[in-house]
Parts: sequence; C-alpha cells; structure tokens
Amino acid sequence: MTDSSDFLYPRSRYYGEFKPENLTFNANLQEFAQRVNYLCNLETGGKISPEEAYQEIKQLWKQLKRSKKQLGIGDQPFDENERVI
Repeated sequence: MTDSSDFLYPRSRYYGEFKPENLTFNANLQEFAQRVNYLCNLETGGKISPEEAYQEIKQLWKQLKRSKKQLGIGDQPFDENERVI
C-alpha cells in the first residue's frame, strides 16, 4: 500500500538544472499549486467563500514569493561561467 501523503500530495519529477535551491523551490511551487487546486475545489463546491479562497491563495502566493527570494532564485540570470558578448 502506498503512503497516503503520496496520494494527497503527488510530486512530479524535476528535470531542470540541478541545484539544491532549484529543487527546493520546485517542491515549494508544486505544493503551492496543489494547495491552490484544493482551495479552488472547496470554493467551487461551496465549502468556502470566494473571498476566503482569495485570501488563502494570496497568503500562499506571499509564502512562495518569500521562498523565491530567500533561495535567491532569479538573482543571477546568467551562469557565472557564461560570457555575455
């Protein structure tokens, strides 16, 4: 039997550039997407209000942005070994 968390929170394989910060951000991004999906389904099903869903998604977005900044994702658009001509 598989772990229930694998079923509830599936993770896709990462094919990008291998760096620890990229892997961490990818995991955070997948979690963000999964939680937004749950909130959308709860709102569609009438379990939470549109405003409540919006506020929750807004908080999740702020967490994702904070994670991106802390990990330094996108700070250096070019590899240190690449030369720009």
